[in-house]
Amino acid sequence: MAMNGAGGQGGGIDVGQIFWLFFILSALQPVLKQKMLENARQRLLARIERRRKTRVILLVHRQETMSLLGFPLMRYIDINDSEDVMRAIELTDPEVGIDLVLHTPGGLVLAATQIARAIRTRKGKVTVLVPHYAMSGGTLIGLAADEIVMSPHAVLGPVDPQLGEYPAASVVKAVSRKPIAEVDDKTLILADVGEKALVQVRESTRELLTRSQPPEKARELAELLATGTWTHDFPITVDVAQKLGLKVRSDMPAEFLQLMSLFPQPVRRQPSVEYIPTRRRAEQPSPPQNLA
Repeated sequence: MAMNGAGGQGGGIDVGQIFWLFFILSALQPVLKQKMLENARQRLLARIERRRKTRVILLVHRQETMSLLGFPLMRYIDINDSEDVMRAIELTDPEVGIDLVLHTPGGLVLAATQIARAIRTRKGKVTVLVPHYAMSGGTLIGLAADEIVMSPHAVLGPVDPQLGEYPAASVVKAVSRKPIAEVDDKTLILADVGEKALVQVRESTRELLTRSQPPEKARELAELLATGTWTHDFPITVDVAQKLGLKVRSDMPAEFLQLMSLFPQPVRRQPSVEYIPTRRRAEQPSPPQNLA
């Protein structure tokens, strides 16, 4: 009986082991989910490339949260992005077309310009696809392509340079409206940097546009987009872009929207948008009933 009792204790449930098993599985679950998403994206990318016979490159920025503290972390175009995109371009034969998917609020002028110049000099066709938005530096990259494909409600934005929290064009204009003696040294320095930035970005924009526009039109568009004509967050819709003369169309292939669904926003405590993720079709009217 003593032996049976010992056997019963040895076969009992160890609460501590269950706790640690649950802890390990909980810790691994986000990693496994991320790996599954990455694999699904790679399979879809390969399928799109085979169908379109192009190199597909994704430049997607989501707002992320720090894993431990939960603080929001904004992502934008940086030097690491430009290195990765240029590496993908270098691994692509010159004659092969490139489909560059952009979903970004913008970022560093240097990094965006590097990417834009890399695609401007391509021999094969370059198409930039904007499922939702590509502002500022994202738009600058799009201007270097042969054409931009946007979803019907997607937006681009102006490419005028920003000096920290201030638009360069606004700093220059504010200083020009006051006597020099009334302007402090720091603002004068900002205005000087702002003038240089406006000239540099306008010239870069004009250069990039020459792939898809005649020289005079490229100069006109660069003046509009790079010198503070609008606020920096002005939404350039498909209609506005076409009226400006940009090479834009709105027949976004469905598989690129499917790609975006594989870049979910990091989970928050309470989602702000919720719906049943199936297509809602119009209901057919019921046939009239015969009365006996």
